[in-house]
Amino acid sequence: MATPVKDDAGNSLDLVDIKEIKDSTVIVKDGSFRQIVMVGGLNFSLKSESEQSIITGGYQTFLNSIDFPLQILIHSRKVNIDAYIATLATRRDEEKTAILQNQIDEYINFIKGFVEKNAIMEKVFLVVVSYYPNAVGGGIKNASSALSSLPFLGGGKKKSDADVKAKTKEDADKNFAEQLAQMGQRTTQVVNGLESIGLETTVLNDEQLVELFYNFYNPQTVEKKTVSTAPAQ
Repeated sequence: MATPVKDDAGNSLDLVDIKEIKDSTVIVKDGSFRQIVMVGGLNFSLKSESEQSIITGGYQTFLNSIDFPLQILIHSRKVNIDAYIATLATRRDEEKTAILQNQIDEYINFIKGFVEKNAIMEKVFLVVVSYYPNAVGGGIKNASSALSSLPFLGGGKKKSDADVKAKTKEDADKNFAEQLAQMGQRTTQVVNGLESIGLETTVLNDEQLVELFYNFYNPQTVEKKTVSTAPAQ
C-alpha cells in the first residue's frame, strides 16, 4: 500500500485496521476477512407500483436468506475529472479549425474553474461481506502437527527447521485457500441475491480496494486511481 506518513503521534498505519489486501479480499488484523461488493443504483420512484412491490419483496427475501454479518454503506466522494480533461485536450489537439480549438479551450477552462469552486460528488453503494475463520479448529490442527513431529510420541525422525518452515507455510497456504473459498461462497450468495432484484454488482479487486480505502482515509482529496497494491512493509 502507499508509503506510511509519520507524525508526532506515530505511524498513521496504526490507525488502520487492515493487515493486507490480496485475492480481492481485505484481511483485517484480527484475522477476519472482508470482500466488498459495489452495487449499482436503482431509480425506485420510476417503477410501477407492481414493480416496486416485486423489488421490495425480493429485497426482503434476500435479507432473510443471509445468516452472516453484512454492512451496507453509501460513500460519497469527489470525482476525478483528470481523464475527462485529458480527453478534451486530445480532441482539441486533433481539431484543425482554430475556432473549434478555442471553443474547446474555453470549455476546458470552464470545467476546471467550476470544479475548483463546486466539488462534483459521486455516490457509491457498497455491501461489505464478512467472514471470521474458526480460530479454535485451526489451533487444534496446528497443535496436532506439532506433536506428531516429536520422536518420542511416535512421530518418527525429527524434521529440520527448513522442513518445519516449509510444512508450516504449506499448511498456512492451504488453510488460507479454504477460508477464502468460504468467503467467496458468502460473496456469491450476496451477489446472486442482489442481481435477482435487478441490481448490477461488482466485487472489488485488489486495486479497487486500495483506491476505495485511500478515498476513505483521504476525504479531502479527489478520487485517486493510481495507487500501489503492494502490501505494507
